[in-house]
Amino acid sequence: SIVSSEMKLLSVVVGLFAAIAVSGFAPTPLGVRTSVATRMAATEELYIDEERRFVMNLIVLGSAAVTVGGLAVPFIMFFVPPGAGGGGGGSTAKDALGNDIVAAEYLASKPAGDRSLAQGLKGDATYLIVKEDKSLESYGLNAVCTHLGCVVPWSPAANKFQCPCHGSQYSPEGAVVRGPAPLPLALAHCDVDEAGKIVFSPWTEDDFRTGGKGWWN
Repeated sequence: SIVSSEMKLLSVVVGLFAAIAVSGFAPTPLGVRTSVATRMAATEELYIDEERRFVMNLIVLGSAAVTVGGLAVPFIMFFVPPGAGGGGGGSTAKDALGNDIVAAEYLASKPAGDRSLAQGLKGDATYLIVKEDKSLESYGLNAVCTHLGCVVPWSPAANKFQCPCHGSQYSPEGAVVRGPAPLPLALAHCDVDEAGKIVFSPWTEDDFRTGGKGWWN
């Protein structure tokens, strides 16, 4: 009877191992396979969607950068020093796009009394002045306010330069009319070279507005 009991126990154990072995190699139920396939497809689709979204974002950002860059160039160029100046310490005047300014073309497009910005010495924003007889004034005015360095716009209506930052005002020749600016706008010689282009060069003489040495020298 003891042998019979042991044989029954052995039979049960063998049966259990057989069941486990069969279940390990049994085919996956259709429902489970379908669920796994669905999850894999969803994951792949999500990856593709994110990839497309990334590409679209690059396209949108690139387009925006080109647009903003195109609008900003005319303003930025006034403050970027040109690559090379003229001889003898001079520098060819350039427009907002970095093109050399030809005197005849410039004067033909501007009214008498006009004061418009150009790139001057060291790339500083500098006013070209058109005289009443439509000729070019022999000096240009650096547009940087002597108070805290703002670029001072010209007001034709007020016939003076008026700084929007702290209220400083300058005469049409750049002399201080109202503070807090302590000094006049810096001067630069303005000439036309043999090629007909406008050229700025350093003003080293006395300041004709004050009678003394120019503070920028």
